[in-house]
Amino acid sequence: MSSPATPPAPPARARYWATWFFGGLALWLATVVVTYRTGNSNLVPTIVLLGSFLVPASFVVWAHERYGADIGTDRITACFAAGGLMGVLGASLLEYYLLSDSVWVYAGVGLIEEAVKAWALVMLTRRIPASGLRHGLVLGATVGFGFAAFETAGYAFNAVLTEQGLSLRDLVSTEILRGVLAPVGHGLWTAILGGVLFRERRNNRFVLTPTVLLTYLGVSALHALWDSSHGIAAWIVSRVTEPGRNRPALDLGFLPHPTENQVWLFTVLSTTALALVAWVGLLWLLWLVRSARRAGHPTGPQPPYDPARPPTPPGWGGPPRRLPPPGR
Repeated sequence: MSSPATPPAPPARARYWATWFFGGLALWLATVVVTYRTGNSNLVPTIVLLGSFLVPASFVVWAHERYGADIGTDRITACFAAGGLMGVLGASLLEYYLLSDSVWVYAGVGLIEEAVKAWALVMLTRRIPASGLRHGLVLGATVGFGFAAFETAGYAFNAVLTEQGLSLRDLVSTEILRGVLAPVGHGLWTAILGGVLFRERRNNRFVLTPTVLLTYLGVSALHALWDSSHGIAAWIVSRVTEPGRNRPALDLGFLPHPTENQVWLFTVLSTTALALVAWVGLLWLLWLVRSARRAGHPTGPQPPYDPARPPTPPGWGGPPRRLPPPGR
């Protein structure tokens, strides 16, 4: 008597994000080494582009293949490239005309940048039949990471230009630091706001509810605290170590002629502030996902689009609906 046939194993889930990240990292390191050895300044733009887009793009690929496989790659690409560019252009214009140097400048930056990223997300996704927390998290994070990539490219370009000429060390250190911090910055904040925007969406229309407004103000506050962490740390150090001297509040992150102890205290305080802001953002994201699970909505990795498969709920909190294949 023959034994029953063993059912075929399910196909392994592709992990393109790992190929993208480690392949891109190898190319970036090779470009840095070759530039250092040869002094060929023509390779500097390659370092800027590879280093700026490596981590944000890798996270977008990971989120898409794991939680947004039913979202077309054309939408992901548009949200990353067009959304990120629309965000940095809109933020640059608004900050130029609306902000001036003051104690509250970082609050204005947070409000403006989170608003333009949300606007870009709404403009690029307003016609697609998607709703629910999961779709919002993936698409929001994609816009946020696109914004972060273009912004990092600008910071890297400024870092490489010094009075002594091109500084490869400043360029590399800037890209490493911003790459490490990228997952808990723009991508996280816009993912949270995007998730709530899509969760509150009704009949394929975005709705400005009190929950959406409070979420926007909350992520803007996290953004402002993140940007002002250095200034707050410098102000605390000046008050603790030199209480008799009158310094302006939030001295733009600078301590004139700092001592070794002041530098150490400033580093500890600014790093702790960044860690706390990141921790709050991650807890907020985790709370959103767990709330959706308690409500009984699907939360696991999503299969790619298959016309033969019956529709499944695409979002954490949205009605059962399947997106059309890319290009429609």
